[in-house]
Amino acid sequence: MTESTPPSRQNRRPRTKLVHAGRDPSEQFGFVNTPIYRGSTVLQPTLADLEARHGKRFIYGTLGTPTTEALEKAWTEIAGAAGTVLASSGLAAITVALLTAVKAGDNLLVTDSAYLPTRTFCDSFLARMGVETSYYDPLIGAGIESLIRPNTKAVLVEAPGSQSFEMQDVPAIARVAHARGACVIMDNTWATPLLFPPHERGVDLAVEAGTKYLSGHSDLLLGLVSANEQWLKPLRQTFNLFAMCAGPEDVFLALRGLRTMDLRLREAERQGFALARWLQNRPEVSRVLHPGLEDDPGHAIWQRDFLGASGLFSVILKPVAKTALAALLDGLELFGMGYSWGGYESLVIPFDCRAYRTATTWNPEGPALRFSVGLEDIEDLKADLDQGFTRMRTDA
Repeated sequence: MTESTPPSRQNRRPRTKLVHAGRDPSEQFGFVNTPIYRGSTVLQPTLADLEARHGKRFIYGTLGTPTTEALEKAWTEIAGAAGTVLASSGLAAITVALLTAVKAGDNLLVTDSAYLPTRTFCDSFLARMGVETSYYDPLIGAGIESLIRPNTKAVLVEAPGSQSFEMQDVPAIARVAHARGACVIMDNTWATPLLFPPHERGVDLAVEAGTKYLSGHSDLLLGLVSANEQWLKPLRQTFNLFAMCAGPEDVFLALRGLRTMDLRLREAERQGFALARWLQNRPEVSRVLHPGLEDDPGHAIWQRDFLGASGLFSVILKPVAKTALAALLDGLELFGMGYSWGGYESLVIPFDCRAYRTATTWNPEGPALRFSVGLEDIEDLKADLDQGFTRMRTDA
């Protein structure tokens, strides 16, 4: 369903690609945007056309429409991939990628800092299907070679780690994995391909939750999996078997969000750095978990491999009672509490990784908070948090 990027567009810069990728106004009577195609049935004019399934552009709604094709082509170009499939959510995209790479009897290596629903899928569904999942220290780098077995068929990485923000050496892990014949799958939602070009760094299957920065408005559910040439055909086959297609309205909204994603992501980066540095100087904060900060343990890898940072990071507070933490969070006016991020609004959630880490120990000195910094005025965000810290101290 996807095609190679024309040579004339291969050297265009990311912002230009975002504006033009996946658009062909000549196919929709000159209108700028690809419209929403809703439908299941695709009529064929003759018996020969009906029987000639291979090579046909559109056959049935679950296999693609002009709307989904537009986003697939655009994302493929932006990610530097051979092709892309669209799933109904970020988690659905992760499951499609995993099911593409592993089968019964295989071993799967997963970073201990992975997104919790990914772990749940591995420990429940994949386990029932006969796939063994082993968790590893996200800081292991090339040392992952000691964990690869003859039946290890895939390695899942996430950089930075979900909530705890450990930075993985993805190129080093990819080199070792490929030398042993294993597929490298990456959850690249934090950075998007704009800030971390996954396939250039050795990733075979790159997963993104389009719900986050691609959407930008907290109003759609979407997942994307981009693949290199080696893994595109297996990915497409797995995807077609499950028919895990995305809704047409969500795809349309994602295409609209795509055009401004670079601008919003760069502003999120600027806002995120500003709030992270302000929090570093707060007496209530023990440390800030943000790989873009100079004193972060993963800063050197981030500086080498990444082209920027998003607006998502975490902080560890100094020890405080839960009632005091509630006083901080419950009275916030600009930071909502909700399990997502990447939208225009700021969010905060408390989290605790201790219950599910198995290869590493998560033992922070105080409560942990994850911030998604939105597009509000940064001074208003600081003032909201300052008042919250005052409530927290008063209740302590």
